[in-house]
Amino acid sequence: MTAASPTIPPAATTPPPPDWQHPPVPDDWEETIRTERPPYRPAVTPTRGIGAIAECFRTYPETHRSRHPVYSFAAWGADAEAIVADHSYDHGLGEESPLAEVYDRDGTILMLGTGHETDTSLHLAEHRADREQETVTKSAPVLDERGERVMREFEELDYNSDDFPEAGQDFEEEYPEAVTRGRVGSGAAKLLDQRAIVDYGAEWFEKNRE
Repeated sequence: MTAASPTIPPAATTPPPPDWQHPPVPDDWEETIRTERPPYRPAVTPTRGIGAIAECFRTYPETHRSRHPVYSFAAWGADAEAIVADHSYDHGLGEESPLAEVYDRDGTILMLGTGHETDTSLHLAEHRADREQETVTKSAPVLDERGERVMREFEELDYNSDDFPEAGQDFEEEYPEAVTRGRVGSGAAKLLDQRAIVDYGAEWFEKNRE
């Protein structure tokens, strides 16, 4: 990493119930979880389900983390604070998210030992697809300006990553020049043009999703 090249991995946290799946919780626990769950705090709330690298990066010195209680991103390097500063609660993977900031800065995606099933940038493509889409309203606890716990409601697309591997594979086959392959240690790595795959993904979803 260099100060001239900001690094912005996802730093996602536990989603609100009933989205808990690993493990799921009984229905009659949900209200207790909503009322007693600790609020999201960018400096200390751990990531969940996205691996040890993202969790380690979250605590890296001079790393900045966005305010979204579910879809936060951490950033380090040049313009890191600006990239995560205005992360909207509503549509947290859309036009007012760090994903869009990376797009505007002509960024790249580094995939370490993973496939497009975890390609978060394709959620931005979901937002940009010209098609009718369902939205849902969720809530999570955050700290308000006085440092008090409040429940924050936010709207988001009904995100669906089931077809991300197929969309990503089609992209790689049609635009091989946008993908650089290599190895990091013993693991396979890919470096992708984020703007290219987001633009491609938006069109792909328009054509292939019902």
